[in-house]
Amino acid sequence: MASGGGVEEVTNKQVLFKEYVSGLPKESDMHVSTSGTIKLKVPEGSNAILVKNLYLSCDPYMRPRMNQPTPGSQSYVDSFKPGSPIVGYGVAKVLDSGHPDFKKGDLIWGMTGWEEYSLITKTQGLFKIHHTDVPLSYYTGLLGMAGTTAYIGFYEICSPKKGEHVFISAASGAVGQLVGQFAKLSGCHVVGSAGSKEKVDLLKNKFGFDDAFNYKEEPDLAAALKRYFPEGIDIYFDNVGGKMLDAVLLNMRAHGRIAECGMISQYNLEQPEGVHNLMSVVWKQIRIEGFLVFEYYHLYPKFLEFVLPHIKEGKITYVEDIADGLESAPAALIGLFTGRNVGKQVVVVARE
Repeated sequence: MASGGGVEEVTNKQVLFKEYVSGLPKESDMHVSTSGTIKLKVPEGSNAILVKNLYLSCDPYMRPRMNQPTPGSQSYVDSFKPGSPIVGYGVAKVLDSGHPDFKKGDLIWGMTGWEEYSLITKTQGLFKIHHTDVPLSYYTGLLGMAGTTAYIGFYEICSPKKGEHVFISAASGAVGQLVGQFAKLSGCHVVGSAGSKEKVDLLKNKFGFDDAFNYKEEPDLAAALKRYFPEGIDIYFDNVGGKMLDAVLLNMRAHGRIAECGMISQYNLEQPEGVHNLMSVVWKQIRIEGFLVFEYYHLYPKFLEFVLPHIKEGKITYVEDIADGLESAPAALIGLFTGRNVGKQVVVVARE
């Protein structure tokens, strides 16, 4: 720890992105560096904020950010920069601020670096944390991007009605576990799919799903869905795309709604899989709608108003998979794509 001109300078451990990835990412595509330093002061005249990172969020959308950008390539987020820290959602404490909306000691969630300390110059996407009577790590998931995604996708996109039949893929993940609980609160019949017996048990016993199945044990997904939804599916919350989406299309009811949240089955493929049963969309008058959560962040206060009482009354439960220390972050992120995590994957950098 050095001090130059009265400004404290400290080492800043970072997770650096090495090189663009094709196929399944590996831990070696990232590098934990301890050689960086940072001054614990915002540069004179800057309206940036300097934060100490506490919790980092591992999310599936981060995989496309590892791809090399190509002319005409379509993505709603920029690729990571080789040699620079990975960037993602996190929870942090403000140490110094040149911005009028933030002061020292404030807790925030939003985009930050995978490092111990970050100088954040783009502050417009940051949210101040006012409710600290819940675990701070919840702001990487339940009370952050994942929770808002579940709320928007289910209520705003799917407009559920009591008694409807809801299917959720990747149902034990950060978003899926919440969609299922929201659906139960709305009086719906809910079935989820996941990739292990442990996760299926979690869906039925912890999150209150009416039923759940392990998709890896189902050679015929369309037949499996017919078994769980003999009368068809009204709402499908899609986190996986691919073969599951194709099977769902055959099992949708007339005027069904599909919220396209993500397609994790496709992220590591060189060539995306095609979807063959699209004629069902016409015959059954199905509405399929994709959405990007940051287009709906103006509804975040409405979401908090809805979800906080349910958390405090014990009506919403949330399962986190905690990895300790920045060193564990690369393995935690890669684990998302092999189904290693159970629940929301969080990396603890520091506990305040």
